[in-house]
Amino acid sequence: MEKADQRSPDGLTGPFPRLVFLGTPDFAVPTLEELAKRGADVALVVTQPDRPKGRGKKPAPPPVKAAAQRLGLPVYQPERIRHPEAVERLLSSGAECLVLVAYGQLLPQALLEGCPLGALNVHPSLLPKYRGAAPIQRALMNGDEETGVSIMLMDEGMDTGPVLAVEKVPIGPEDTAGTLHEKLSVLGADLMCRTLVQWKAGRCRPVPQDDASASMAPPIRKEETRVDWSRPALEVANRIRALDPWPGAYTVHQGKRLKLFHARPSRLNLSGRPGEVLGDCEGGLLVAAGDGRAVCIGRLQLEGKKALDAHDFLRGHAVPAGDVLH
Repeated sequence: MEKADQRSPDGLTGPFPRLVFLGTPDFAVPTLEELAKRGADVALVVTQPDRPKGRGKKPAPPPVKAAAQRLGLPVYQPERIRHPEAVERLLSSGAECLVLVAYGQLLPQALLEGCPLGALNVHPSLLPKYRGAAPIQRALMNGDEETGVSIMLMDEGMDTGPVLAVEKVPIGPEDTAGTLHEKLSVLGADLMCRTLVQWKAGRCRPVPQDDASASMAPPIRKEETRVDWSRPALEVANRIRALDPWPGAYTVHQGKRLKLFHARPSRLNLSGRPGEVLGDCEGGLLVAAGDGRAVCIGRLQLEGKKALDAHDFLRGHAVPAGDVLH
């Protein structure tokens, strides 16, 4: 592959370190693609094994594997990265550093210490805030007004390593987990590329995290996906946004699960019992929350059916005013 101009947006030029890339889901693809576009020397792409997917349960490649194959990069899919054979394969690649983006397995100390420039990770939060598996969702649930990405030098802890670079973005009122996922994956790709060049050149200073101000972002639990209409409207809307598009917040109407998307607190002066349907408006279905305000739901999905915009949904499914969602 012909090497591209390795010029970063801040004017720095210089070589990338030879690297091994580790990642699995869609979130990791922009970083791999940007590294290849800018001419980085990617010795190997490591990703999770193919897993059964869909109704036919046929093995499907993870998104990073598909991207690596499009780019003509070698792919390695060990079942366990801690296995001695896997460790040896990575260390024998001649890589100066490892680059991780949502790989999905913890690295052994032998790999963290085996490359001269260590292992760099893209984390979608402003560390030390939201360490863990669900930083995007937790930021939305908590009503944060900004988030961002951190480039971290990995250690053995859970997102506890020193930080090399940070970039912030505002969280808009219409943002969902899906829109933030897209924004942060692109932002993380650019920031990782710029940081790698500076790190190799000795221009980055690792900044230890302040453990006293750290917070955790544990995985979303099944019970968190059900809407509690007794909560304030803003809190209800934030939870729905945090689970949009996956796994989807749900409520129950006439004994069936109803997933909810595109939520926001209504500006209309309406109130009712928590969960009571108040009617529809230009933005969607209005449902009363527990603080005397309402939530506007812009998109709905009945179990076993496709998600539809509220107006299309309501033309085919009766959700009359006065019904109560549970």
